[in-house]
Amino acid sequence: MTIGTMAFAGSGLDRADHIRSDPEKLAALMDWRARLLRLDGLDPVISPESTLDWGTLADAAADSELVFLGLIGGRGCFAEVSPDLIGSVASPNPRLWAAMAALEPTELAIYGAARSLVDWHARHRYCARCGCPTILAKGGWQRNCTGETCRGEHFPRVDPVTIMLVEHEGRLLLGRQPRFPPRRFSTLAGFVEPGESIEEAVAREVLEEAGIVVRDVGYVGSQPWPFPSSLMIGCHAKADSAELTVDRTELEEADWFTRAEVEAAMRGEEDGRFLAPPPHAIAHHLLKWWIAR
Repeated sequence: MTIGTMAFAGSGLDRADHIRSDPEKLAALMDWRARLLRLDGLDPVISPESTLDWGTLADAAADSELVFLGLIGGRGCFAEVSPDLIGSVASPNPRLWAAMAALEPTELAIYGAARSLVDWHARHRYCARCGCPTILAKGGWQRNCTGETCRGEHFPRVDPVTIMLVEHEGRLLLGRQPRFPPRRFSTLAGFVEPGESIEEAVAREVLEEAGIVVRDVGYVGSQPWPFPSSLMIGCHAKADSAELTVDRTELEEADWFTRAEVEAAMRGEEDGRFLAPPPHAIAHHLLKWWIAR
C-alpha cells in the first residue's frame, strides 16, 4: 500500500543536469523563449488564472543572480535571486497557504523546488569555511568561494526529518506542539542527527519526546518540505509499552488515540477528540495510510 503523492512532490520539470554543467548549453537557453518564475520575495505570484506567474528574463534585475530550475517543453525555466533577498527561517503564514492552495499539484511542486533553491542562495552568500563571498555556479546548483586560498564548493542542502506513526495495541501516539492551533494533534517528528540511520533517528526522537521505546521501524513515504529545505521521511514503528513520559520542552501534550478517534478527526468532525493535520502535510497522509491499512 502506497502513501500517495505528497504536496510539493511531482514536479513536471526536467532538471537537466547535463545542461547545468555545460555553460554553453545553459547560455543558449537564456533567450527570448526562457521563462522567469515571478516571486514576491520567496512567495509565489499567482496569475488571474490561479497558476504560477511567469515572465521573461528581461524582467530580472540587472544585479540579480539567475537560477536554472530546469526545462518545460524544451524552454529554460529560471528564478531570480535578488541581492537584497533575506533567507527565510519562518513557517508559512496563512496568506501564503491561501496562495499555494490555488495551485495545481505539479505547479506547487515547481514552486516548492524554486523556493528552497532561491532561499538557499539567499542564505549562503558567504563561504562557511573562510567567509569570503560566494558566486553562483552550475546554473545555481552550486556556489563557489571567491577566496584565493579556499575555493570551496557549496551545494544546496536538504535536511532529513523523520516523522512517525507509533502504534501500540491498535492505538496511535500523537502529540501537540504549543504552536499548533487549538486541539490539533499530529505525528511526532524530528531531524536526523549526524551519524544516525533513519531507524535510529525515529527511535531516539520518540524516546526523547514521549519516553517510549520503539521497534520494527519501517518506511512509509516521503515529502519535500521547502520551509526552508527539509525532506520529511514518513515511518511506522511499534511500541511495547503505552506509558508516556512527555518532554514538555518539545510537546505541550501527547496521548494515545484509537482508530475511531483518528477516523473522526480525518472526517473533520468538530466534536471529535482532536483535529487532524491539514491535507498538505505528510502527517495527514500517514494517518490516511494507517486507517486504510
